[in-house]
Amino acid sequence: MYQALIYFFIGISLSMDAFILSLSTGINNVDKSNKIILPLLTGSFHFLMPLIGNKIGSLFYQAFFEYSNYVSAFLLLIVLVEMIIPKRENNPLILNIITSFIFALTVSLDSLTVGIAFGINRSFSIVAPLIFSITSASFTYIGLLVGEKLGVTHQKTAKLLGIILMLIVIIKCLLKT
Repeated sequence: MYQALIYFFIGISLSMDAFILSLSTGINNVDKSNKIILPLLTGSFHFLMPLIGNKIGSLFYQAFFEYSNYVSAFLLLIVLVEMIIPKRENNPLILNIITSFIFALTVSLDSLTVGIAFGINRSFSIVAPLIFSITSASFTYIGLLVGEKLGVTHQKTAKLLGIILMLIVIIKCLLKT
């Protein structure tokens, strides 16, 4: 029980970037299908990444993660550009799928690192990725809903706030070395 509580708090911390980014994304009036797809993708990645990370363990840690912060910042920059560019009503569906995939992958990279840490310490349990998955999907969904409410009442201010939050997350990724 104590270990599950620890996993829950780790899951909350891993979900904060998903919450902030989904809050920023929700400002742009995300359609109903993406309100389901984005949390499911995010939850799925938060489940898979610790499993993958656990397998990687300590063997490739230094070589593989030397530039991971820059990769995260670049992927988030793509999402930021998507936020800034005015939306057309007839955006192709593939753009939404790619953006959702990049979003979910980007906010889940820290779960990969946590999985590696679990692998190194040999303290891994399947309960951890399950908790991470449920927590991140929930935070993503709540962020989309709150962002939508902010966007309806204060659209320009909320969008600017979302862009600023996104820039802060990108800078955090670049400074994390």
